[in-house]
Amino acid sequence: MQQAGGFFSDARSFLIRYGWKLAGALLVAYSLAMGLVMQVPQLPVLGESIRNLFYHVPLWFSMTFLLLASAINSLRYLATNRPQLDVLAAAQVRVALWFGFAGLFTGMVWARTTWGTWWVNDPKLLGAAAGILFYVAYVVLRNSMDDLQRRARVSAVANILFFCMFIPTIFIIPRLTDSLHPGSGGNPAFNVYDLDNRMRWVFYPAVLGWILLGIWMASLSARLQLLQAVAAGLWDQDVLTTAVRHEQ
Repeated sequence: MQQAGGFFSDARSFLIRYGWKLAGALLVAYSLAMGLVMQVPQLPVLGESIRNLFYHVPLWFSMTFLLLASAINSLRYLATNRPQLDVLAAAQVRVALWFGFAGLFTGMVWARTTWGTWWVNDPKLLGAAAGILFYVAYVVLRNSMDDLQRRARVSAVANILFFCMFIPTIFIIPRLTDSLHPGSGGNPAFNVYDLDNRMRWVFYPAVLGWILLGIWMASLSARLQLLQAVAAGLWDQDVLTTAVRHEQ
């Protein structure tokens, strides 16, 4: 009985620690594959390009989730002064930026197919570019300071400020103006008229999978940064130990 109890306890610990990571990888792989082979509605103008819905939109959702998590961790850092929270917040911004660049690229490909051009001066597209530039400025600002505590506090305040600017720039202002982009300026979003039940079985797993994968990538990046800082003698080993314990 004790052996059986130990086995189930180990299995439970394994699932808690690695299960969500495995689920994220599998969901992303599933959505990437199904997005290419499943049948999709054949709509005017969009045609087969509607498959980009499984890639472009989940990347932006995942980016927004990571930026929200990063802003929360910056708030937690200002409240607790724990350096691992600052490192995690910065890592989440870096991963979110990669997702944002991928979202911009997939969006430009989609625009070329449906609008006949790679880029238009559309409020939604301009807002997306501005939002990414906010966080490019965050990275530049963070890397311009050598003092660890000053860098952490200044970048935490900037991170919170940029997130408060990012949300209206991306989601609110484009809805108040004329826009070609679905879901903005009076144009219906995809789920109103063409996201049928078949597509939902790929779209929602894609969103969840990319979010989980982004969280995993950010945690790996943060741990690497902590290891480098401890190896360089910038922080004590206790900082890394505490961060690993909280992750587990």
